[in-house]
Amino acid sequence: MAVVKPDILRDGGGAAGLTDVAAIEELYRGCARRMVVAAYGLTGNLAEAQDAVQEAFVRAVAAPQKVLRAENPEAWLRTVALNVARSRFRRRQHLDMLMRRKPPLPETLPGMSADRIALLHAMRQLSVREREAIALHHLADLEVTQVAEILGAPVGTVKSWLKRGRTKLAGLLGDDLGDDDDNA
Repeated sequence: MAVVKPDILRDGGGAAGLTDVAAIEELYRGCARRMVVAAYGLTGNLAEAQDAVQEAFVRAVAAPQKVLRAENPEAWLRTVALNVARSRFRRRQHLDMLMRRKPPLPETLPGMSADRIALLHAMRQLSVREREAIALHHLADLEVTQVAEILGAPVGTVKSWLKRGRTKLAGLLGDDLGDDDDNA
């Protein structure tokens, strides 16, 4: 996966305020969709995923130099978005437990296949770490080393979470997902 570094930053930029806004806009166009997919895999709720990504970009606009000077601005944004999504997900799970509610099924989205909905529902039955690893590696197409960096865990641990998560998903979905991925 290529690092999204705005052209404006590579070219040296221009006036500070306009350059910052334009660079953030370019980042948004380049990586927001991938970030929503990763957050959606984690939360199972499109609105919450979109809100988490939007919050990451709001924080970037509020402190543009913080994100634009990062070695990998997309990774900075993704980390913020996933932290927001995790926090909201945990809060919702806690509220559901207190109110003794069952969490809602993943939403049906136009163009989303029944298999994808079943996968998202099954992912909710994984541990948080397994779900995060699966969402980042398989839905956001990140390398195992990138997933390890984001989750703050050793690569071997992430590989273990991926294997256990895939094994559980195979059992839940009645499918052989296989472990022929050499990276995990």
